[in-house]
Amino acid sequence: MSRDICIYQEFLTDAHRAQIEKAAGAAGFVPHFFTLDQFEAARACVQRCEVLYAHSPELLRAAPATLKWYCCSFAGVDPYCKDPSMFANPDCILTNSNGYGVTIAEHVVMVTLMLLRRMPEYEAVVREHSWSNQLPIRSIRDNEFTILGTGNIGLNVAERLRGMGAAKITGLSRSGRPQAEFDEVLSIRELDNVLPRTKILVMALPGTAETIHILNRERIALLPDDAYVINVGRGTAIDQAPLIEALNSGRLAGAALDVMDPEPLPKDHPLWTTKNLILTPHVSGNMTLGYTCDINVEMFCADLANYAAGKPLAGFVDRARGY
Repeated sequence: MSRDICIYQEFLTDAHRAQIEKAAGAAGFVPHFFTLDQFEAARACVQRCEVLYAHSPELLRAAPATLKWYCCSFAGVDPYCKDPSMFANPDCILTNSNGYGVTIAEHVVMVTLMLLRRMPEYEAVVREHSWSNQLPIRSIRDNEFTILGTGNIGLNVAERLRGMGAAKITGLSRSGRPQAEFDEVLSIRELDNVLPRTKILVMALPGTAETIHILNRERIALLPDDAYVINVGRGTAIDQAPLIEALNSGRLAGAALDVMDPEPLPKDHPLWTTKNLILTPHVSGNMTLGYTCDINVEMFCADLANYAAGKPLAGFVDRARGY
């Protein structure tokens, strides 16, 4: 009897399919490929599958209790952790694909430079057909950064900022465990002590109960007036109303949000018209960069070998913790 894998993805190339077929064959599995317009066929297939590689709450809900491993091709798995009823098998393994570090880090560098070089304000100047070019600018070089979250994204951000001459990079994590990419890593419990000396705050946190509104009104007030806030983690990590107030009043220098709450953002939401704010529609880590897709497939194939050998899975997610 064959061991089957249901693969329901939109980004796979012929080379990716061949790579998965080779890895599956070596592990004793048979892969079945479906695109996003083949949901009904994928739902029929998953009924006999041991493994599902997808990002589809609907398909996961349709899977029977015989499903043993759900490999989510996205990094954010909070919907799956918040709703255990998605899993017919309560012991089903959940893994994620945290290979988005490069593309998200490049996005962080891009919006950081846009903020430091006053692009939101210069865009307003240009829209008015004006010619004002003397706004004081700042640089990544010799600047200080606080990165909230030291996982794959935070590490990649730190590496790139270091390469561009950042003076100091402080990381905050749950454990506070030192990592070479940072000048220091502190426990998240030190956040209130770190914010008053933060020039640029980069938020790369997962969506968990502990991270909801971690940047609230009181903590926004702790930031210096010339600070910038960049969020590429989860929109729920920021209490948006006081952030909007701080930006519109000039209390903060600026912000860049690739994630917000809710998504999609309603057309009448005040974030659209907030001053000195760069908004992007959750594009920093999607599957449009070829390298990201390559890493995603590599991670699945590597963990498929681990799974077949009974070894721990590199992308394992503790559903109780949410990451």
